[in-house]
Amino acid sequence: MSAENSVLKAAILMLALGEEGASMVMKHVSPRDVQKLSTVMTTLRKVDQSAVAETLRDFFNYAGEGASLNIDTDSFTRNVLTQALGQETAAGLFERILENQDSEGIENLKWMDASAVADLIRYEHPQIIATILVHLEPEQSSQILSLFNEDLRKDTMLRIATLEEIKPQALKELNVVLARLLSGAQTSAKKQIGGIRAAAEIMNYIGQAPQQVLMDRIKEYDIEIAEKITDEMFTFDDIIGIDDRGIQTILRDVQSDALIVALKGANAELREKILKNMSTRAADMMREDLENRGPVKLSEVEAQQKEILIVVRGLIEDGSVMLPGKGGGEDYV
Repeated sequence: MSAENSVLKAAILMLALGEEGASMVMKHVSPRDVQKLSTVMTTLRKVDQSAVAETLRDFFNYAGEGASLNIDTDSFTRNVLTQALGQETAAGLFERILENQDSEGIENLKWMDASAVADLIRYEHPQIIATILVHLEPEQSSQILSLFNEDLRKDTMLRIATLEEIKPQALKELNVVLARLLSGAQTSAKKQIGGIRAAAEIMNYIGQAPQQVLMDRIKEYDIEIAEKITDEMFTFDDIIGIDDRGIQTILRDVQSDALIVALKGANAELREKILKNMSTRAADMMREDLENRGPVKLSEVEAQQKEILIVVRGLIEDGSVMLPGKGGGEDYV
């Protein structure tokens, strides 16, 4: 069974389960698959009896005679996502899904291998390539970028980092390209895309060696953009993603006074994770120092956090500390 057909059958099953049942299932589905599944669900305006029966036979011993689905799938999908993910997360995801319905060509790209997409778009203008890549998953975009030469990678990443919105004329140009490549549809909607965060998310999936080369090239062009991308790639709050062994390694290289100031601006969860990786005596002393330390200027807190991040990044780069969840496999970032 093809990937497209599998997602279609899963979407039909979600609609057949009803909102409560579908929301319970969604809680056990990965974020990327939730988006794929929800995108297909919103396109199913009416599912006939034969499609329902065929799908249900794959999951149950029988299908109800005369079963059919004729419901408001937009409302259904919105309610399922809200119950499964919460109001704020669901609203953002559903908005992206509806926007993507007018980008058939880009949706088709999401099902293609990175090498196939790279071959299709590598000779387009870097601005067009950047606009396409910010519509794809960061992991897929990073794989596509890795297949470009250094100059094209640099030009594309810079354009991603400086994208803020896509205007109707730019979308029209993009759709002309996609129509020629994949028979994509035209749309005139204006939406926020790209930016430093999008560039940083893509960079997080690029291997360490090519990532460093690419960052060096970006620094040559605009050091301020490079620094902003670096800051977004790994922030002080991201330390919470490091395992206990890594935290202990970091603590050996960080001065106590600097840590006290930095933790004044840290959230409670990160503060507790750091404290639990200290000896009981050291943690008690740190808690006492944090309580007794008076107000600290935000600029001082940020300065100490940046100094600690320099240490952390150094440990990550030499492999002493691993930051999981960015890049997968055995790569270190």
